Amino acid sequence: MSLDDASATPEVLVRVEGGAGLLSLNRPRAIHALTLDMVRAMTGALLDWRGDDRVQAVLIDHAVDAGGDPKLSRGFCSGGDISLLRHSALHDGGAAGRRFFFDEYRLNHLLFTYPKPVVAFMDGITMGGGVGISQPARLRVATQNTRLAMPESGIGLFPDVGGGWYLSRLAGRLGQYLALTGARLDGAECVWAGLASHYLPAAALPQAKARMIAGEAPDAVLDEMATPAPEATIAAHADAIARLFASDRLEDILAALEADDSDFAQTTLATIRTKSPTTCKVSLRQLATSRTLPDFAANMAMEYRIGARVLMLPDFAEGVRAVIIDKDNAPQWSPALPDTVTDRMIADIFAPLPALEEWSPL
Repeated sequence: MSLDDASATPEVLVRVEGGAGLLSLNRPRAIHALTLDMVRAMTGALLDWRGDDRVQAVLIDHAVDAGGDPKLSRGFCSGGDISLLRHSALHDGGAAGRRFFFDEYRLNHLLFTYPKPVVAFMDGITMGGGVGISQPARLRVATQNTRLAMPESGIGLFPDVGGGWYLSRLAGRLGQYLALTGARLDGAECVWAGLASHYLPAAALPQAKARMIAGEAPDAVLDEMATPAPEATIAAHADAIARLFASDRLEDILAALEADDSDFAQTTLATIRTKSPTTCKVSLRQLATSRTLPDFAANMAMEYRIGARVLMLPDFAEGVRAVIIDKDNAPQWSPALPDTVTDRMIADIFAPLPALEEWSPL
């Protein structure tokens, strides 16, 4: 089938081969960004395979264009369906957006609690929704192509899909740094941070998958085939990140960066100043709260409350306009300054929803 017929192909390739269930994301022109149909297809397959004795492990990867075009093979998953979310915020009061979040978060939770080994191959761009379907996996494989980020603060969102859980549990305030800056980690840095369990050259992935399909235990295959990751560049800044991002108050972090004349601090300060002040504050509270929650389901319920409200704030539609639609990279945030985003405004975003509107796991 030609690329012109791509609309007729499934957005997720779902199949059982040997002893493995395979979920291959298949929207190459969108770097496999998740749609609601993709979320539901993956959820349905996982529910079917949960009691299927043929399926001993689940492998999640991205399909590679049959023509071998590297421009269509450059990422695992670039995120979620931002166009749907923005359209919903502007035209249906956020109803479709909330439906997407509700089902997507159920998929995230299902993966997190899945009783069989799940292996995510994070080869290439792994952002937003891609983090949401890879980090719950028991085994997370990075390569030299991996570029992982949670860049949501740049479009007026926050690191959802479980980001509060994962980022808040990274060492040395790295999670706060990633949430506010949207910085990208390469494969070696993902291993160093604990966001990847194994590092393999991309060329070795077909062999690793073939061995798992043949029935070998995924843990054993990856332990044998993994290679030492290169030096993690970000490690050189670990002490600075722990010091500069020590506070859960955005104003304190900005003040610490302003007082530090190092190139790293000044570059980081300039980056944060381009982000939505509201969602930067939301992110800091999200991570601080997540550390107090009893389980992942509670984290996802919190993130759904946040998502349902942040979706309808002016910063989201404006951020998508500036970064994705017009690409002028000049969003006009409202409020524009951190000190005009009040504690009450943030508290309202985190408040419980009406009982019948709350999120729940499958």
